[in-house]
Amino acid sequence: MTKIIGLTGGIGSGKTTVARQFEALGIPVYISDEEAKKVMESEESKIALKAAFGTDIFSNDVLDRKKLAEIVFNDVIKLEELNQIVHPLVRKDFELWIKKKSHFQYVIKEAAILFESGSYKDCDIIITVTAPIETRIERVLLRDNTDYSSVLKRIENQWTDEMRFAKSDFIIHNIDLENTKNQISKVVEQLTIQ
Repeated sequence: MTKIIGLTGGIGSGKTTVARQFEALGIPVYISDEEAKKVMESEESKIALKAAFGTDIFSNDVLDRKKLAEIVFNDVIKLEELNQIVHPLVRKDFELWIKKKSHFQYVIKEAAILFESGSYKDCDIIITVTAPIETRIERVLLRDNTDYSSVLKRIENQWTDEMRFAKSDFIIHNIDLENTKNQISKVVEQLTIQ
């Protein structure tokens, strides 16, 4: 049976960078955010999103992610509503994906809100990626064309590193890439002998 390795970390921790390193080693990786974006373009998702958030979040039937983010990251109830629409669809997509990977010893499921969504319960092992808070904020500012207070709001909506660490089997400190690669190699060695 294929093991599911959960890979998580706060915004800007470098989860996707770490996920790509695992991928480069030939390990199948499911990037939940990327797959969620695809899932949110499905007709089923669009109908549910319009019902929950109105048609203003769409322009020519294309989801305006920035408008949606402004709504959900300023309202915990709206964020929960969005999660209740997207998570079941992503879960279904992941189940189809993993069936195609059943010949692998393990796969990586990368998800920013692995703990918050409860999907960590489906994982056999959990890896948390971490970095200093200022480094994380700086990365997000460079990546997302946003502002400092918006990034802080998003961080406040996620679990703290301490909460993640308590439920993790491995912790990767992602500060510089070479050091991160070495940590990943050690994790892969451990996973291979389990």
